[in-house]
Amino acid sequence: MVSATQAGGHAHAPRGELLRVLGLGFGIAVVVGGVVGQGILRTPGIVAGALHDPVWILAAWGAVGLFTLIDALALVELGSAIPRAGGPYAFVERAFGHVPGAVVGWSDWLNNLFSMAFIAVAFAEFSQRLGVLPAAPTGILAVAVLAACGLVNWVGTSASGLSQNIGSALKAAALLAIVALCFAAPGPAAVTPVLADHPALTLAGVAIAARAILNTYSGWNTCAYFCEEVHAPERNLARATFTGIAVVTGLYLLVNAGLLHALTVEQIAASNLPAADAVATVLGPQGGLLTTAFAMISVAAIANLVVMSVARIAFGMARSGILPAALARVAPSGTPRVALLVSVAIGAALASTGAYVPLMAIGATLAIMINIAVDLAALGLRRSEPDLVRPYRMPLFPLPPLLGIAINLAILVALLGEDPTHTLVAIVSPVVAALACLAIHRLRPRT
Repeated sequence: MVSATQAGGHAHAPRGELLRVLGLGFGIAVVVGGVVGQGILRTPGIVAGALHDPVWILAAWGAVGLFTLIDALALVELGSAIPRAGGPYAFVERAFGHVPGAVVGWSDWLNNLFSMAFIAVAFAEFSQRLGVLPAAPTGILAVAVLAACGLVNWVGTSASGLSQNIGSALKAAALLAIVALCFAAPGPAAVTPVLADHPALTLAGVAIAARAILNTYSGWNTCAYFCEEVHAPERNLARATFTGIAVVTGLYLLVNAGLLHALTVEQIAASNLPAADAVATVLGPQGGLLTTAFAMISVAAIANLVVMSVARIAFGMARSGILPAALARVAPSGTPRVALLVSVAIGAALASTGAYVPLMAIGATLAIMINIAVDLAALGLRRSEPDLVRPYRMPLFPLPPLLGIAINLAILVALLGEDPTHTLVAIVSPVVAALACLAIHRLRPRT
């Protein structure tokens, strides 16, 4: 593996190798940048409507943050022991072989491609709300956003990593500004009612809140896609992932505390954008512009990050022979440019049509299944390779991966009941992919 030069030189990657030019700060930035997005502006209303009481609301956000830390233990153990590009795909392939790894890799790649397209359209819509090219087709603006992100990543790993550091810092600063404005609000006219005045807490309400909050924490595993490019991944993957999750949990608790200071639970629950309503109590109509600007910063940073990570998934799969070998070529600047171009082109095609929106529901299910696959890989490798060097070993094994599997399965069952069509498509798709991969493998000429 090639390391960055230290004395004013430039690191260059031989064909097929990435550059270790990213530090701990980048790792933390991609976790924070991969998680914090426009969801935190919308989700508090769903949670407030499900749980009704400030104590339960704050407890739920903290509890899901704790679960996310627990769910991350398996991935950090695998990433520190198997520091390969591609994220979950690389771990599942090592644990269970080529075909299961291919299924997870394809699922993860497609999920990220659809996410890239959706995020680009969201950025275009936010831009038009602020008056930027309001007459232009949304699809064209979305394609332009992905082209800009692709250009930043084309320059090189160092440039794309720096852009992510800047974007995540701006995002955190904007979110803290919103929190400060919430606490500067005069507060609701009436004292927030106590628990007894609210509807009783129900199991369905807990399930709705948990699913919404878990979705808002999604993206915590982003650093694992860059294991071959982060310095000392055996140490920094754990530091970046756990620190990033802790920062996000703290930010989310602050946001909800600020909202509960500025608005009543009923006002939060009735709003599709409670953060905008809270800021408007201080700034008036201009508050909506501030929250829209925050959403634009968040979406731009996430779009850039997804473009960066999706190229690594394609690179890792191509290197293993699952995708064409050309996608494994790496430029001297450290960017897998062919994988980048192919991924951005597919994402841009999806973004230009708008036909991908229903597949986002499929993507959410695929993400849950990938998390389950990572937990199973951690269990499988402990059995098949007990002597594998694990710089980070999860505590209380096997409880963390078993707990992660149980909770993710519970969410999967809830999704199956709420949206059976898209959930079943997501469940069946990996099976079809596995059969196709197996058929190709059997038909391939043997040497």
